[in-house]
Amino acid sequence: MSNSILFEAFQLGRISLKNKVVMAPMTRSRADQDHVPTDIMATYYQQRANAGLIITEGTAPSPNGVGYARIPGIYNEQQIAAWKPVTEAVHAEGGKIFMQLMHTGRVSHPLNLPEGSTILAPSAIAPANTEMYTDQEGSQPIPTPKEMSIEDIKEAANEYVQAAKNAITAGFDGVELHAANGYLLEQFINPGSNQRTDAYGDSIDGRSKFVLEVAEQTADAIGADKVGIRLSPGGAFNDVNPFEGQEETFKYLAQALGKLKLVYVHLVDHSSMGTPAVPTSLKELIRDEFGGTIIISGGYTRESAETDLAKKLGHLVAFGRPYLANPNLVEKIKNGDSLNDPNFDTFYTPGEVGYTDY
Repeated sequence: MSNSILFEAFQLGRISLKNKVVMAPMTRSRADQDHVPTDIMATYYQQRANAGLIITEGTAPSPNGVGYARIPGIYNEQQIAAWKPVTEAVHAEGGKIFMQLMHTGRVSHPLNLPEGSTILAPSAIAPANTEMYTDQEGSQPIPTPKEMSIEDIKEAANEYVQAAKNAITAGFDGVELHAANGYLLEQFINPGSNQRTDAYGDSIDGRSKFVLEVAEQTADAIGADKVGIRLSPGGAFNDVNPFEGQEETFKYLAQALGKLKLVYVHLVDHSSMGTPAVPTSLKELIRDEFGGTIIISGGYTRESAETDLAKKLGHLVAFGRPYLANPNLVEKIKNGDSLNDPNFDTFYTPGEVGYTDY
């Protein structure tokens, strides 16, 4: 069963991956109330270091970007120190690990933010159909965010850069910029959430400007071979929807990201979760215009992964939910073993149950 293109080694920039399986980033809310990683997180990621590459859960680059209850951050010394056992545990198993930097932007609630933080977005438009869970009061409507000033935009870019440096200090092999799923970077890309009329809106290049500035500045700070980016054309989450000019926008972005020589584009298709599929033609366009490594993601099985790798739709394949309940996923796929089903009730609950006990 084991002979497969999936299990071949792959050279990603300067790092060697033992296979083409990627553990997709998945929020698990196991950090503490101050957004500091906990001991069980090292166990969780070490258990899954059979992947060629692990991409962590979304991690806040700044207090303003936290958004959710108990997600980890990488913006202070305590958090940097608490991440070090995670990277050491993964590296001890021969794994490689990137940190996903996720600024939630308007997808936030004051009860989840550190004191003195502000909910920021490209425009003062709340995601009307999305609620936010808080530990204190359960699900709550999301308030209207503050429209970012030019100064706010520059500061947010600086926060991404410092967060990337902090991740390298903590031992990560690189970072992934989360420009998907309706978070801050995608909020700038999408005209539904970005109605600015200045240099950061009003056109494809305007709406792409912040994303490309963050990518370029982060690549300059830690090396382009240590920076990937996640994109989700078509939208699916947090009131970010398909839009007119989408193909032209992602063509422009892919070209520009290719010129920056980022180490990969992580292209996610959420159609397995009931949203419209990203057209294959658009995936191929992004692949061709970017010209570098593509990670494909979205409801993959061994069979569909091998098919799309063989068609050269991507170079690596990310698996999400299968990894939650199957720490030894690569071995199980190799052997053709049946997979455990994850327990949805424990996706975001504190503690080891449904996390490290499979």
